[in-house]
Amino acid sequence: MKLPVYLYGHPVLREMGADITPDYPKLRELIENMWETMYHSEGIGLAAPQIGLAIRLFVIDADPMADSFPECKGFKRVFINAHIVESSPEKLTETEGCLSIPGIHEDVVRPESITIEYVNEQFEPQREVFTGFAARVIQHEYDHIDGVLFIDHISAIRKQLIRAKLMNIAKGKVNPGYRVVAAPQKRK
Repeated sequence: MKLPVYLYGHPVLREMGADITPDYPKLRELIENMWETMYHSEGIGLAAPQIGLAIRLFVIDADPMADSFPECKGFKRVFINAHIVESSPEKLTETEGCLSIPGIHEDVVRPESITIEYVNEQFEPQREVFTGFAARVIQHEYDHIDGVLFIDHISAIRKQLIRAKLMNIAKGKVNPGYRVVAAPQKRK
């Protein structure tokens, strides 16, 4: 089932995600719905807060980026209860976008490589090192489960330049081609 994507300004996108256990209700169905939602929205990653759940779960299929970034070839994973345990001092800058902030793309500086610990969908412990664009995609989705958005990594000047677009997104004045949930509006 295709789920709606929560837009910038919705409080759930700023919540710290909680770890989950293997008996989390309908976990398999949730993961399948996240894949379907991500593919329908033409994304390469989707985190649970983006569908309204403040839990530490995200899915990534970066294989479509393999022509430009060979490290993404065959890179498809489910990350549960993820924690980045190490980041390289070397940094890379690339342009990022987000299903929760449609139509906005900005250059973001991130560590070139990371070491991450997580459990897969069978709750088997994993520890992996990722580099390049694969590391970037993980860091982007990982930020979501920590209540951080990619625009938090851009300069104050850039934020000011996109402020009007962000306010329109928060009000739901956007049509990205997939179902969305706008931020609740304050009553006057």
